[in-house]
Amino acid sequence: MNFPMISYIAGVILSVEGALMLLPLGVSLLYRDGCWASFAIAIALLLLIGLPLARRKPQNTDIYAKEGYVIVAGAWIVMSLFGAMPFLLSGEIPDFIDALFETVSGFTTTGSSILRDVEAMSRSMLFWRSFTHWIGGMGVLVFIMAILPLAGGRSVYLMRAESPGPSVGKLAPKIRSTAKILYGIYILLTVLEVILLCLGGMPLFDSLVNSFASVGTGGFGIKATSIAWYNNAYFDIVITVFMILCGINFNLFYLILMGHVLQALKSEELRWYLGIILVSTIVISLNILPLYDNIAQALRYAVFQVASIITTTGFATADFNLWPSLSRMILVVLMFLGASAGSTGGGLKIARFVILLKSIRRDVHKALHPRAYSLIRFEEKTVDEDTVRGVGSYFALYMLLLVCSVLLVSLNELDFTTTVTAVIACFNNIGPGLELVGPMGSFADFTWFSKLILTIDMLFGRLELIPLIMLVSPAVWKSHTKRRPL
Repeated sequence: MNFPMISYIAGVILSVEGALMLLPLGVSLLYRDGCWASFAIAIALLLLIGLPLARRKPQNTDIYAKEGYVIVAGAWIVMSLFGAMPFLLSGEIPDFIDALFETVSGFTTTGSSILRDVEAMSRSMLFWRSFTHWIGGMGVLVFIMAILPLAGGRSVYLMRAESPGPSVGKLAPKIRSTAKILYGIYILLTVLEVILLCLGGMPLFDSLVNSFASVGTGGFGIKATSIAWYNNAYFDIVITVFMILCGINFNLFYLILMGHVLQALKSEELRWYLGIILVSTIVISLNILPLYDNIAQALRYAVFQVASIITTTGFATADFNLWPSLSRMILVVLMFLGASAGSTGGGLKIARFVILLKSIRRDVHKALHPRAYSLIRFEEKTVDEDTVRGVGSYFALYMLLLVCSVLLVSLNELDFTTTVTAVIACFNNIGPGLELVGPMGSFADFTWFSKLILTIDMLFGRLELIPLIMLVSPAVWKSHTKRRPL
């Protein structure tokens, strides 16, 4: 284990987080909301710890698989702990577990909240809360790699350990160039959404925080009724489009920018993703039609909510707790599926879902024709057996942790639907669930123990299980453990 390099990167991470807090500090000074001191203290502490650790880069900068997992898991935990400080110091979220829950929910782009009255928060805290979505959306380490050289060519192990999806590839020969490309696209989408929302009449502050939340597929709202507060069809359309765009693999945007539009459109995962959105929207629109004045209105609310749930954003323009059972069950299924691999969304990912379906079909075919030899193809490529086994193992571990979490949270003695959907919403980084944790509710009624379990679930979901498991695995910390690439 390369401890000097781990320490160095930890220092860089803390220093960068301190620098990022300058933005909400500026917002506090601009709006004179009295919270500037909370950010100033947090920044001072971050720099006091971070700068000495990052002062000198170690001679040995090698990062292998196990260092990558440990650094990524440790980075998200440390950033969340320090990120909760402004909420605690300002007294706006005085309980440590609550502040940690809210911060982890932000960085993991979950959007679940313990706040009962979000509109009572100061502007700077609302800004920091939504800005954590944007920071965590593309990945903390990816952001740092885009601005600083960390570990040369071996930085790919950091990106693979942090980026959502079955696999991560390079868009450019150097991993730092790949990180820059990804963040360039990310920033471009954010700026475009801010401009479009402002052109529609949304205030600049609202446009910024809502764009952070939708491009980062986070979903923290600054109004008690989320996006429904604006009651504006134009805003709904703009946010829907950007939620869907940010649920797409960002590699496809790069192909489009390079002029390879047809190649991008041939993506099998993209076709599944858009097809699921289309079918779900049509079915829900017809199902909820009796609740609305006309089909156009039903379609508007249906497509927004489908996009919000499948991309794991969590915004709401309607209280889908009041929708018919079929519509609610479709939304629960979409919570599991999630967005595309390589996007800012959470969930199982469409790629894994498709590979699972194809592996089941192949196994059924082999049972009927034992001597037949069939391959699984995805994205016009043959999927190797290691990948197929990996997807199956991931799904099994995913379900095991999900069930264990439901059992632990059930000790809270809340109703079945609230308990199960709360775990699903946190584990898949969705945000709202059903009943008490619906789009107009909050997670405030859970005990500190349940909130802690749900906080861990959010980290498991965003980091896709393995990094957190590696962090607490004794074998990883043994010096004789053989280093292997991811």
